[in-house]
Amino acid sequence: MSQALTLQLINLVQVSTVLFLSPLIPGVIAKAKALVESRRGPSVLQPYYDLAKLLRKEVVLPEGSSAVFVAAPFLVFSAYLVISLVIPVVTPYPLPYGILLDLLGGALMFGFAGIVSIVAALDARTNYTAMGASRSAAFAALAEPTLIMVFFGVALITGTNNPYTTNNVLAGSPGWYFSATHLLVAGSFFMLLLFETGKLPVESSGLMELGMLDDARAMEYSGRLLALVRWGGYMKQFMLMAVFLNVFAIPWWISPGVGLQEAFYSVGTLSLKMLLLCLVIVLTEETLAKLRLFKILDYLAISFSLGLLSVVAFFLVGGGA
Repeated sequence: MSQALTLQLINLVQVSTVLFLSPLIPGVIAKAKALVESRRGPSVLQPYYDLAKLLRKEVVLPEGSSAVFVAAPFLVFSAYLVISLVIPVVTPYPLPYGILLDLLGGALMFGFAGIVSIVAALDARTNYTAMGASRSAAFAALAEPTLIMVFFGVALITGTNNPYTTNNVLAGSPGWYFSATHLLVAGSFFMLLLFETGKLPVESSGLMELGMLDDARAMEYSGRLLALVRWGGYMKQFMLMAVFLNVFAIPWWISPGVGLQEAFYSVGTLSLKMLLLCLVIVLTEETLAKLRLFKILDYLAISFSLGLLSVVAFFLVGGGA
């Protein structure tokens, strides 16, 4: 088997990992939270059951909506598929399409998906979806600069925004890994990860009007369109967690070998790292109370400040090359 074909197959393994393992993460988190709270809780496979049920149901469109409302879930889902082709999930080296996007380009793709979701929510022409869209736009005005600041801090360490280079530098340089710049960047990204995935203390799921964000934007979707929206949300969470683990927090235990066996080994190690991160998220959610809606901006401001401090630390303290 030629190396080019092997790389394409590894790329397929990576996309399949994001596509089919992503619904398992919310199932594991929900089950772990239930166990901590001494409840039985749902099955870890419940998100798969929900997606299967929604895919069998018919689509009902809100009155007055246009083709934008229908096309948005497909555009968002496609954007997440493109991102899954280029980020370091199962390899520490770029795959055939890895040259398409760097960290900043991936952030812009996530931003594109968010903008499309907001436009679709406005196109639904209902009060709740408009409320969710306006809140999402307000918070994104601070969340997006925070993400850019995080990637700028990483670029100072490695001299590039390439996530694979960042992985190799941090994995092979304890001086940089334990530097103030990297620790502050990792803390900022973890706070942003909790926000982007709707975890406490900035939980965005649920049907309480005063705290609705993600669910408000998707309230008018049903059937297969709602399945795409939910599935896309699972993929977004999985990829952000993968980037946090493989690039920032635990850049080790990714096989450098070019082969399917090495790729499946990396899938296994990533699964273990995901379980550890799920445990940290559950402990965080069980420890902290939900912030009031107007306090989310303060939370994002702290995350942005950590990213900014990482840049200051680089010039004042430096690191270990």
